[in-house]
Amino acid sequence: METSFTITNQKITISDLHKFLSTNPKIVIGDDAKKKIESNRKYLEKKIAEPGARYYGINTGFGALCDVEIAADQLEQLQENLVMSHACGMGDEVKNEVVRLMVLLKLKGLSLGYSGISNETVQQVADMYNNGILPVIWEVGSLGASGDLAPLAHLSLPLLGMGTVRYKGEKQDSQTALNKVGLSPIKLKAKEGLALLNGTQFMSAWGCYSIMEAERVEKLADLTAAISADAFNCQLSPYHPAIQRVRNHEGQIESAANVLHFLEGSEIAKQPKNNVQDPYSFRCVPQVHGAVKFAIGQVKEVFEKEINAVTDNPLIFEEEDLILSGGNFHGEPLAIGLDYLGIAMCELASISERRTFQLISGKRGLPKFLVEDSGLNSGLMIPQYTAAAIVSMNKQLATPASVDTITSSDGQEDHVSMGANAAVKTYKIVYNIEKVLAIEFMTAMQALDFRKPLKSSPLIEKIRADYRKLVPYYDKDRVLYDDIQVTVDFMRTIQL
Repeated sequence: METSFTITNQKITISDLHKFLSTNPKIVIGDDAKKKIESNRKYLEKKIAEPGARYYGINTGFGALCDVEIAADQLEQLQENLVMSHACGMGDEVKNEVVRLMVLLKLKGLSLGYSGISNETVQQVADMYNNGILPVIWEVGSLGASGDLAPLAHLSLPLLGMGTVRYKGEKQDSQTALNKVGLSPIKLKAKEGLALLNGTQFMSAWGCYSIMEAERVEKLADLTAAISADAFNCQLSPYHPAIQRVRNHEGQIESAANVLHFLEGSEIAKQPKNNVQDPYSFRCVPQVHGAVKFAIGQVKEVFEKEINAVTDNPLIFEEEDLILSGGNFHGEPLAIGLDYLGIAMCELASISERRTFQLISGKRGLPKFLVEDSGLNSGLMIPQYTAAAIVSMNKQLATPASVDTITSSDGQEDHVSMGANAAVKTYKIVYNIEKVLAIEFMTAMQALDFRKPLKSSPLIEKIRADYRKLVPYYDKDRVLYDDIQVTVDFMRTIQL
């Protein structure tokens, strides 16, 4: 049964975006949105027809060329030139999921009715998407101010029959794809190219996707820490609700409760302990994981404001009879939020790697490197190296992008957010974390096997039984790359 996602003036959430990605619905522009777009467009056309009218980017040049007036018969060419000249992206191709979000969020912003765009152009964007045509967009090229110009130019090129797209997964030129679905290129009217290119949808899409992934990964981090705590024969007292209550951080309370829930009924946990205290990487899981949860929540709030905002320029306020040029395209709130998210997420990998290190160190009755005949066998020595390398890489990626700025457009655009770079590298951090967690998960499962005949909790034992069907007990050295990758894939199937 075909589903649809209707764009209205109602707010959308990151949960809505998650559903959009998972159900792959058609995009429908709601009737109220169409009326607002049409009214706004008619007002703009009336204003630019007035004698002596002069509005940035509508009948002037762009950036440092803002004082150059453009003749009325060249306004359409001005918009086409804008899209062509700004399509300068490079680097890796943007993930399909992020491109899909970019299209949806661009349509959402335009449909609020302050951008002066026409219904015909908005509908063409939706029609291309609904017919399975996705623009090919590149990761590098946006400074995160004046909008995500280069990525959004690549998003817009196919409207003109230019650029490259993916149709049914195959990369091809736009005109070929349009022909296959019975669509024709359009001509952009005054202001429309600027409405399409100005905006924060590249940063917003990447950020929202990273938040979705961060929420998934942080739950897996709590589970993996619980498995490791049992495998390392840890005390459960650090997770007691009373400790969390007197500090009263919601994320900390949640993480501690999760660990106790995952370990409920564990035979290992019930055994008397000789160790009075455990290392911080186990004992402080609620505090560290909880702080990450809090950070995700804060950044999520910023992005849910942004995806319901109008971020192009200039903006047309017909009710107030105003056309105003401003800076809503500046990505500073997103850049700072993305840097914050990246820094916070790094901590999940950092503390995970420390737990892995403890598990293979030959303590608490566990053999060194968790293999029976160590020396002849290296066991799980080197996966910890890999985890350490990824953790170090994440620290390098966590260097804030938002503190940087490079002047562009001959000094007219003299402070930029670098939010697009922040978005790309923050996703890479999040993507790296599940690999570090997978190494810990694999290591903790191996350590649990040395606790037999004692069992962990029923929940963890069920997960272990399913896992061991794919990754067998490590009795002697074998190629571990496959085990790690299978573990990553397996963890993506765990429902919490």
